[in-house]
Amino acid sequence: MIGSLRGTLLDRALTGEILVEVAGVGYRVQAGPATSARLGDLQAEVFVWIHHHVREDADTLYGFASKGERDAFEALLGAHGVGPALALAILSVHPPANLARVLADDDVAALCLVPGVGKKTAARLLIELKTRLDVPLGDGVPATDGLDGPGGAPHSVRADVRDALVGLGYTPEEIAEATRELPDADAGAALKEALRRLASTR
Repeated sequence: MIGSLRGTLLDRALTGEILVEVAGVGYRVQAGPATSARLGDLQAEVFVWIHHHVREDADTLYGFASKGERDAFEALLGAHGVGPALALAILSVHPPANLARVLADDDVAALCLVPGVGKKTAARLLIELKTRLDVPLGDGVPATDGLDGPGGAPHSVRADVRDALVGLGYTPEEIAEATRELPDADAGAALKEALRRLASTR
């Protein structure tokens, strides 16, 4: 099984797939857009952590810029109904540290930002992933009590801001970044701060 690759970045696709040449052999590696971008320019030397996914009808390499991302990906694959495509989508919206916080907060709405994840799926994933990612059960704050989560605005405020940004047409990735570590404020002020962050990245 292949665990890592060190070589030359020959090509990258808009889908995130990269081509890494190692000792004259080109390896096609599926990577999320963020990982692909972090690897730098074409022809640069790169190091990629690999999950080698073998099935009866496929033999695929999935690449990550850090071991933590690969570990989170493999933990996600162990959850019922989560395949490689959904695991990559979850990590594209919620990197490992943010995902751990989402789980600790019992933040169903944050998981619903991932394309293809509805409320029922998100609720089930919260329970399964807490054990797989070593997040203690029972440490989260229920989303309905309005109390402050660790280092950010109350759950109801974050949910209101996310709903507003969805209505404005922002992507799940943009919304996840803009609502991370929001200050403790009312929904109006929190939305203004999120919009300010989004404006600064465009």
